[in-house]
Amino acid sequence: MATTHFSAIGGEFASASREAAFRADRLPETLRTARLILGISAAINALALIIDWRFLGHPHFWIAVPARLAIVAISVLCLVAIWQATRFSVVQRGLVVWEIVTAVCLGVLCSLRSEIAPLVLIVLPAIYFLVVPTSFRWTLACGSVAMAALATGYLWHEPEATAATGFLVTTVMGEVVLVLFVIRWNRLRRLEWAATQAERHANSELAESRHLFEALFRAVPIPIVVSLADGGRIVSANDAALAFFDVPDTRAFGDYTIRRHLSGDDRRRIASGISRSAGQQGFEVGLTGRDGRRHDILLSVAAVNIDGQACTISSLVDITSRKAAEERIRIAAHHDALTGLPNRALFQTSLEAAIAGGHATGAEVGLILLDLDGFKEVNDTLGHEAGDALLKEVAGRLGRVAGPGDLVARLGGDEFVVLAAIPGDGQATVHLHRLAEDILDVLNPAMPIGGRIVAPRASLGLAVFPAHAGGGGDLFTNADLALYAAKAAGRNQAVLFTPSLRVQIETRVRIAGEMRTALDEGQLVPFYQPKVGLQGRGIVGFEALARWQHPSRGLLAPADFSTVFDDPDIGNAVGLCLMRRICADVAGWVALGLDPGRVFLNLSATQFAQDNLARTLLGEIDRAGLARDRIGIEVTETVLLGGHGDRVASVLDALHSAGIGVALDDFGTGYASLTHLKQYPVDEIKIDRSFVRDLERDANDAAIVVAVLHLGRSLGLRVTAEGVETEAQAAFLDANGCDTAQGYLYAKPMSASRVPWFLRNRPDILGDDDGSRPRLAG
Repeated sequence: MATTHFSAIGGEFASASREAAFRADRLPETLRTARLILGISAAINALALIIDWRFLGHPHFWIAVPARLAIVAISVLCLVAIWQATRFSVVQRGLVVWEIVTAVCLGVLCSLRSEIAPLVLIVLPAIYFLVVPTSFRWTLACGSVAMAALATGYLWHEPEATAATGFLVTTVMGEVVLVLFVIRWNRLRRLEWAATQAERHANSELAESRHLFEALFRAVPIPIVVSLADGGRIVSANDAALAFFDVPDTRAFGDYTIRRHLSGDDRRRIASGISRSAGQQGFEVGLTGRDGRRHDILLSVAAVNIDGQACTISSLVDITSRKAAEERIRIAAHHDALTGLPNRALFQTSLEAAIAGGHATGAEVGLILLDLDGFKEVNDTLGHEAGDALLKEVAGRLGRVAGPGDLVARLGGDEFVVLAAIPGDGQATVHLHRLAEDILDVLNPAMPIGGRIVAPRASLGLAVFPAHAGGGGDLFTNADLALYAAKAAGRNQAVLFTPSLRVQIETRVRIAGEMRTALDEGQLVPFYQPKVGLQGRGIVGFEALARWQHPSRGLLAPADFSTVFDDPDIGNAVGLCLMRRICADVAGWVALGLDPGRVFLNLSATQFAQDNLARTLLGEIDRAGLARDRIGIEVTETVLLGGHGDRVASVLDALHSAGIGVALDDFGTGYASLTHLKQYPVDEIKIDRSFVRDLERDANDAAIVVAVLHLGRSLGLRVTAEGVETEAQAAFLDANGCDTAQGYLYAKPMSASRVPWFLRNRPDILGDDDGSRPRLAG
């Protein structure tokens, strides 16, 4: 039953909705009471009107008769108005009008000082307070109006002051008593109603619950039987139980008892469970059916009392098929569906067992973590079926080189692991290196996949317990660090864990933390290196290079903090910071009337992973008020090969269409440069400094440079040579048609504040001294 709250004054429900429900429920009774009151009022006052006719010719006649007529009229009118009322508010409105008119009229009659006037003074307010069914505020208002009207009429002829005072005090005390009674009466009536409603609701819910329980009992798909605790005779069963025991209805159970279906040991277990906790939940028993077949059953039993008789309710779940399936699932759950190798769960269990054995016996445990190189490219270019074929082939080859005590598992994707059994000869690292070499050798032969020949390659990370770690988790982590080092060192090789690898990781974490501070404090700034036209065109632009003004280590080049780009959040923040600074710097130079040409900024692979890179860059350019032909971007083949080919293409297309120049940096150092020239919108290619550095001494480098220059001309692309440091290099490039050069011959990277001076004060670079080719200043 819900808690009942009443208003502080009045004794009505505090909840308006509940008070409305109470009034609506009591409306028939209220309407009957109202009709009775109005009818009696009309009848009594009609009779009094006849009696008052005796005053005909007396001055009282013209007071009494109109008052009586008014009371009779208002009683009849209100009775007609509420006769078919369907809302409490209509009934109350009629009663309030009747009460006010009647009180005024009777007050007028009391002024006649008839012998019944004192009786009216007592009875009418009592009727208003105790009989008329209105809300508390109208009860109080109408009762007070009645008392005031009657007292005014009665005291109209100015009785003695002492008598009048006593009369008024008595009247007020009487009203207070009536109000208190009404409040208590309101509370009692509503408490009674609330209790009645709660009882009705409870009975309704009980009936519904019983009906629902019976329906659920019959419909539950799990067999349920009710049996006597003494003897075990089955007295009731649901439809599922009837089907399970193959009987048409409950009566067909006849003299069936639990003893016929359960062994003695199982019955004793059930009895023991019931005696301890009045039930037994979810334990397995063997049950014999009518056909004599044995079933594995998951049984739950509870003791109940039905009509004073001790019974048990038993639910049965046939798990015979499930147990057989569980065995198959158990095997499947520990092996990879594609390759048939043990999966991560079985590997983890085996690793923990091996480490525990190592602690107990002092044996060493070797771990080789293997990740396929270029697997994503196989999936992307040849399809997932080809990728699956490659994984199965690798699994088979690993199984051929693993020893009898080794465990080869697939952790997921293109990641495998070998848990190696190490002979107890103290040569753990030697054995592990030998096994790693065997793995690299067995993976080496190419295989046909999807109509193409694919040579599997892999990077391996090696770690040994207890030399490198004291537990399984640390051993796996250290092998993973070694794997990361193998990939960083060029892939397709094995690296053994060393403590320095962890130091490298810690250094990366430290640098990332310092970089966050650097971004907050504005320590990251762009430096600018001019790009000079070799055909006498002066400075045609700059390349913006990141520099970190470290508070303790001085000015750092990107090589000192390149690891921050491994973290997408920091890498993107660095790129956005530089982007804004570069746009602001270029806008400042242009505002000074200087012409810095096109300034190229470098975009990292991390930035290309963003969906809104093109929109962000163009937004920063527009915000700075720059023409878009003032900005260019440089990308390396590392970015193009970073696994975001479609996204890189869409970004470059959007920027190129907006007028942003695109330069391919470090051209010639990758294996897919010509493909990229065809696939991406490139305006300029940059010859890597490694070819320019030795072109005077190395004929091969010179030939490569000439070939790139010819390629650029044939494709209509500008060519820039990086790392130009000597006049001889510049002369060679100029003679072979190179467009622009960049290097220490012309200027080192400089801060933004130095660029305006450089643009104004280097006529030798600008080509303004004699119109000749730019040269090194003296």
